[in-house]
Amino acid sequence: MGKTLLLKLKESLISVLPVAVIVLVLSFIPMGEQPFTWQEQVTFAVCAVLLIFGIGLFNLGADIAMSPMGEHIGSGLTKSKKVGVLISVCFVMGVLITVAEPDLSVLAEQVSAVMNGTVLIVTVGAGVGLFLMLAVLKIVFRKNLSSILMFFYMTLFALCAVLIENGKIDFLSIAFDSGGVTTGPITVPFIMALGVGIATTIGGRNASENSFGLIAMCSIGPILAVLILALTAKGAPEYILDSELYSVSYALAGVWNTLLEHFLDVLKALALIVAFFLVLQFTVLKLPKKKLLQIGIGLAFTLVGLVVFLVAASVGFMPIGFKLGSQIAAFNKPMLAVFGFVLGLVVVLAEPAVHVLNKQVEEITDGGVKKIEMLIALSVAVGISICLSIIRMIYKFSILYYLIPGYLISLGLSFFVPKIYTAIAFDSGGVASGPLTSSFILPFAIGACAALNGDSSRILTDAFGVVAMVAMTPLITIQILGFKAVTSAKVRNKIVMKRILEADDEQIIYFK
Repeated sequence: MGKTLLLKLKESLISVLPVAVIVLVLSFIPMGEQPFTWQEQVTFAVCAVLLIFGIGLFNLGADIAMSPMGEHIGSGLTKSKKVGVLISVCFVMGVLITVAEPDLSVLAEQVSAVMNGTVLIVTVGAGVGLFLMLAVLKIVFRKNLSSILMFFYMTLFALCAVLIENGKIDFLSIAFDSGGVTTGPITVPFIMALGVGIATTIGGRNASENSFGLIAMCSIGPILAVLILALTAKGAPEYILDSELYSVSYALAGVWNTLLEHFLDVLKALALIVAFFLVLQFTVLKLPKKKLLQIGIGLAFTLVGLVVFLVAASVGFMPIGFKLGSQIAAFNKPMLAVFGFVLGLVVVLAEPAVHVLNKQVEEITDGGVKKIEMLIALSVAVGISICLSIIRMIYKFSILYYLIPGYLISLGLSFFVPKIYTAIAFDSGGVASGPLTSSFILPFAIGACAALNGDSSRILTDAFGVVAMVAMTPLITIQILGFKAVTSAKVRNKIVMKRILEADDEQIIYFK
């Protein structure tokens, strides 16, 4: 256990170090009238160290508890051969786990000025529960993921048109952001393992392919739910920036409240999963005590690691991200876009759920998709997404100019690459937009937008939506990775066949 923990801490150090070094170096460069104070620099450095420990502990907990529990629950429910029970439990779990997802609370807090936070959280939870149920039915009845995604994304854009027609375009960014933040560090390892458990138990030729796609489906539900919620809203929203929310002094003053709040959120989410697991343990699974003890230790690591991670992100990364964005925007606009790209390259490495996804992808594909390939593809995708978001912020145009072509390209590529790459790609989009995106990248975008416009008038339309962009671009890059793999395989086969056909017959040895 000790060696494994050290290995996880080493991985998290490599993940967090690039973004920490870049931000600290920039904090010493004078840009603007209010340079970074020593208190802000020290707070960020300490929180970066805590982030390393948080990610390391979480990843260890996910390996020895969250993933095994998800697989056991999925296989146990499937073995009961009661489809009604399976989808009912999945619906309830989807709703309850999402409601307790820390990422969603972070987004709800930042949009509370224009939308009731509790209503938003419950609406998003219902969307996840419904689409988790549909995703499980897809596995059970072995339906094509690409066709389902095509149908629901076309429905999404039809609802967007209705919203625009009704003068409620300001809600679009929040709706698409909600789809990105729901698939957070608690939801991802559990739901992915749940899919593996169900697909493995059902079996079939495409079991590996069917185990992916649950995260993709669970990302659509919240967007649809929030778009429908927006249709019922009265009047146009007005966002008022509370700059105190993004100050280090304010964060430090309320650090104990933040700690308690995140502890209770994570505890509630884990308790719900454990409750379902225990019911199945006593009725179906009957796992040995040694396995239960291992899962219990893993849950403790998950709880402590995730709480430490979330507190560090809220206290150190959120205010620093906001101030960094505002300072660079006021200093140099082109530099803002360049830095956004660099920031995207390194921030995704520090997302806890990304490592869970990459590990599972490598295992399910038997090394066909390497972890390093996934990381590079995700890093480039997130870097491009933030850069494009900054450009949109500078030139002030609708996010739909990105989302509609982006999703059409993504869905179009799904017809030319192996289906497993499409499933992995759409899962990756939800995973890449994790807690660090909502607590560092989003405040960075809000700070930059406020500085560019001199007020908060365009924050809702221009700054929000960056999470949605982070969730979209991996769909394209991962499928391009799949397209490259298919093309390379065809080229290799052609070369082999050419060599066989061109071989000298005299060199062939005939055995009699």
